[in-house]
Amino acid sequence: MVETMRQFSSMFNGLARSISGKISGNGDGREAAEAMAKNAKKNYLILRSSGSVNVDGSNNLASVFSKRGRKGVNQDCAIEFGCQADMLFCGIFDGHGPWGHFVAKKVRESMPSSLLCNWQETLAQASLDPEIDLESDKKHQRFHIWKHSYLRTCAAVDHELEQHRKIDSFYSGTTALTIVRQGDLIYVANIGDSRAVLATTSDDGNLVPVQLTIDFKPNLPQEAERIVQCKGRVFCLHDEPGVRRVWLPDEESPGLAMSRAFGDYCIKDYGLFWVPEVTQRHITSRDQFVVLATDGVWDVVSNQEAVQIVSSTPDKQKAAKRLVEYAVRAWKKKRKDIAMDDISAICLFFHSSPLS
Repeated sequence: MVETMRQFSSMFNGLARSISGKISGNGDGREAAEAMAKNAKKNYLILRSSGSVNVDGSNNLASVFSKRGRKGVNQDCAIEFGCQADMLFCGIFDGHGPWGHFVAKKVRESMPSSLLCNWQETLAQASLDPEIDLESDKKHQRFHIWKHSYLRTCAAVDHELEQHRKIDSFYSGTTALTIVRQGDLIYVANIGDSRAVLATTSDDGNLVPVQLTIDFKPNLPQEAERIVQCKGRVFCLHDEPGVRRVWLPDEESPGLAMSRAFGDYCIKDYGLFWVPEVTQRHITSRDQFVVLATDGVWDVVSNQEAVQIVSSTPDKQKAAKRLVEYAVRAWKKKRKDIAMDDISAICLFFHSSPLS
């Protein structure tokens, strides 16, 4: 079983190396993706810092805000990418380690265009496959195409990061939480311990949170099992009871608080990997917005609190800023003796009508 788990981890890392070259070809998918990116840039539909973006012809409105913590340079970063009228990409990235801010920004720059490229190519291949009927079960086929595209993209991004000559990712990495909204469906891909929370209206008319992702930390039994069976170690430091971290077999490093990440090649053969959890959800009139935030928010703010803060903000464009500022105050009250983490959030609104 131990050898099987090691082979499983090596299989994904091998996949990254083997398919990255195929993805970088100049096919129709890449050309279409590049055209989308150019159009988004031309029409100011790419946002990399605090502010908001609204795609013409859609009800999407996204707000983003980030606040540096007390640990040095801000290693969080985010992107909102308005691809076309019925499609929007949002991503939030939480770097760690000496080069974490460079790693996070590199992944932020690489992922949207790579994902669009792989989606275009996978869609084209599926349309030519006589065994695939895209119309018979459109929802299922769409999800399969997006999941396949995400896996190829993340494999390529991780491999390219390892080969990068100017960024040292051996002891540094980043989480990645991204959402694609296409029509009435959203596709969520999560690597690491950031979190996505949906605000939806219950039968009694109240706005309630629905957590869309798992916080991939080494305290989860299935994550710890994979790491241990790959010869990595999981334990807490004496001065951090309850905070499990990932360690090398024979060294007191790197001590990662998440179990999945891009980069961190020092421990990639010992259970940490880049594989995302990809899910989908059908958006209805009851669903109001989704919050994507780094662990700096969720360490001190509950899902219910986040939903209440965002929903009660009169100006949607300032929703992310208000949530981050609330988290900053919560850190000062709840964690006085701990250096505040970087705090970042994206609020993606689904409807143009006012929140109830």
